[in-house]
Amino acid sequence: MSDLNLKDFSLLYPSAAAQQAHLSGRGRPNIDDFTLEELGLTEVFPLKNSNLSEFITADPAVIRYREAVFGDLLAHEEISKTIGHLLPVLYDIMELRRLDADSGETSDYLSSMTEIELYISSIDILYRGICQAKSDYQSEPFRQLSAQIAKLVESDYYAELNRKLEELTSRVREIRSVTVGVNLDAQLRPKDAGVLAINAEPFRSGDTLQKILHLNMKNDEYTCIAELVPFNRKQTENQKTALALAFNSAINDVYRQSLRSWKKIVQTYVLENTDFLLNLLPEFEFLLKGTNLMRALQIKGNRLTVPEIAPAEQHAFRATALYNPVVALKVDDPIVTNDLIFDEKAAIYVLTGPNRGGKSVITCAMGLAVVMAQLGLLVPAESAVISPADAIFTHFPTGADDTIDKGRLGEECARLGEIFSGITDKSLVLLDESLSSTGSYEASYIAAEVLAGLSHAGCRCIFSTHLHELAGEIDEINARGGAPIDTLVAGIEEEGKRSFLIYRRKPDGKSYARDIAARYGLTYDSIIQKINGNTNSKEA
Repeated sequence: MSDLNLKDFSLLYPSAAAQQAHLSGRGRPNIDDFTLEELGLTEVFPLKNSNLSEFITADPAVIRYREAVFGDLLAHEEISKTIGHLLPVLYDIMELRRLDADSGETSDYLSSMTEIELYISSIDILYRGICQAKSDYQSEPFRQLSAQIAKLVESDYYAELNRKLEELTSRVREIRSVTVGVNLDAQLRPKDAGVLAINAEPFRSGDTLQKILHLNMKNDEYTCIAELVPFNRKQTENQKTALALAFNSAINDVYRQSLRSWKKIVQTYVLENTDFLLNLLPEFEFLLKGTNLMRALQIKGNRLTVPEIAPAEQHAFRATALYNPVVALKVDDPIVTNDLIFDEKAAIYVLTGPNRGGKSVITCAMGLAVVMAQLGLLVPAESAVISPADAIFTHFPTGADDTIDKGRLGEECARLGEIFSGITDKSLVLLDESLSSTGSYEASYIAAEVLAGLSHAGCRCIFSTHLHELAGEIDEINARGGAPIDTLVAGIEEEGKRSFLIYRRKPDGKSYARDIAARYGLTYDSIIQKINGNTNSKEA
């Protein structure tokens, strides 16, 4: 009997120990699905049977293992197509097992045969799509999977399994009707009933037209003289289901002897290896959806790179030509890219600039790059060096327009306070327009205290804010000691046009005030023009 020898096989983890460590939560980053939703990743990377956060790792060995797997997937499109064909078959096996569990008929003959057919179908899909392609896979897991599937399909045992399946299923496929016997009591009421025979040809209805068509006017054992159950449109689905279950049960009884040997085949080999494939189902789905995301970005002409994974202790993040992949998939124009570098002068950035100038986009872009790297994907940049984060904390706007609302300010402060309960120097904090629910004086004071706390924690952070005056307090905050803070500015071209370029420099608050004044027609020239226009219209 052949064996896949893949009991501990995984497409995402280089060893059983690495997988067990991840599943047990040891060293697993604190990055939840709410954070991924705020970053926009779940929108472009949807999973049906798992939560995306379950796959995030901080283990460099796991990341490198996955990078090689994704490299094969991007280089060999046949793998993605194969997984796309395989997933529906595995879903069918899962549904079949669920129905069996609900019915309690774990030894059902027909469902057992169906599962074997689905199992063989899944193996054949893998063989045709991965083994027969004769591709030169670079990753160890795809080389191993290809070799083991080929070994199985080309074995004598697999040929015997197919022959046995065809032999047993042909007995069911040949069934065209059953002969039913019903005993009646003295009042002609049904007393008991059972199947007398299983036939290889269907019964005939027995009506006049049917007899004429068959040129046979005499009754025989296959001619019906009266319908027992009317199969018509008036019959409910429950009635049809009940009848089908009754006959399936009878067939199982007839083939119970065959089932004993069949069940042994199922339990000793096939179910074990079907379990192997079902256990890989979340991995298959993750790899397919991740590959689809990266391929969609490449089709639109966007660059992707394999990041260099730096030790967590280095707190590294250096990306050239970084962009937001969620935005890139939504726009038709070429995406604006930016360099973003954390170094000895900047572990924390205060990012200021005009509304809709790209502050939120670049803030999320950094978070997405870190998450994609820790999923094992290529990252949206020309080059990148990234230290894994042990946690990502976000604080993004929850309401619509900015208003002075003390209740909302309390809620914002509470959410900010929660961040400090779990933060370490290896964490990433992304704050977008935090403290926008209060006046600038109160907001600047609280923001300065928050920045000082983040600096003390030593984490990486982008604080995207409308509080331009906050930049003037950075020297004072840096004087307290801790991780260094620097400033970024979202640029503006002439006439207030947004460039979406991010510059590492100190902000000029007046330029943004001028931009806002011009946007709403509140410059002196605009106001005079309106006044003169009103005067002229009245005189006319």
